[in-house]
Amino acid sequence: MPDFFSSVEPGGTVTHGCATFDLPILYYRDDLFLLFFTGDLQAIKAVMPSDKLHPVKLPGKRGMVGIAAFNYIDTTIGPYGEVGVVVPCVYGDAPPPMVLPALREGNHPGFGTLVLHLPVTKTIARDAGRGEWGYTKFVADMKFINTPRYLEVRLAEATEHILTMRVAKKGFTKKDRKPLVTYSVKAGDLIRTTIPQTGIFRFSLSAEGSFLELGDHSVARSIRDLGLSRKPLMSRYFLDRSGILPAGEVIESGVLPLEGYYGKNREGEHSVFYREETD
Repeated sequence: MPDFFSSVEPGGTVTHGCATFDLPILYYRDDLFLLFFTGDLQAIKAVMPSDKLHPVKLPGKRGMVGIAAFNYIDTTIGPYGEVGVVVPCVYGDAPPPMVLPALREGNHPGFGTLVLHLPVTKTIARDAGRGEWGYTKFVADMKFINTPRYLEVRLAEATEHILTMRVAKKGFTKKDRKPLVTYSVKAGDLIRTTIPQTGIFRFSLSAEGSFLELGDHSVARSIRDLGLSRKPLMSRYFLDRSGILPAGEVIESGVLPLEGYYGKNREGEHSVFYREETD
């Protein structure tokens, strides 16, 4: 993607823990797949670190929760896996009680996703994410499976199952140049990070063939406490995607902490399987 990356300006070299890297981090190629669920609005509001962060509201006192799996294939900090548990929300004025901000995503003023959990498979990714952006990262093990019919990730910490997510390969195709905007907390500051991306994805409003299974790990229990719907609201997977992760900006100070689960100081397992035959 020479045109997409041609405007990148060096942001300097930084060190956090065991991670020394150049900003921005460049993601040349990855596999990204996601499921969105409805969740209990009151439970979602309870995890917001700022009164200025408003979860997207759906009918029936419901909000939205997303689970995203990234198999990073080619990046400037090497290959690794990542799974994000996020809440679509709007910073600033409260959004209307409808799905419009979620549909417009990065084109809607203040829209982004609050990162609740962000396990990764490498300590360099953990230390970089926590140190620079305050992302709630911990080291875990991920097994990715890519077949002609679905994409799947199995997330665990050693022998403790956290979740298994499968996204069926189906739906309408759409180009995407909207930035991915995240919210995180670092040392009492609310950080907004605007991540340019480009890609092509398919999305579906049918849950057939897609699912999420939660284990007994404490992270899985915290996801379950959000009151997720039994079936996904929507699925998405990218046929092609690239991204640029710059430094974030402080938009508010004195917010509530959002440190997440720390886990153990270890390297995780990152395995990828491509199968012609599907089960």
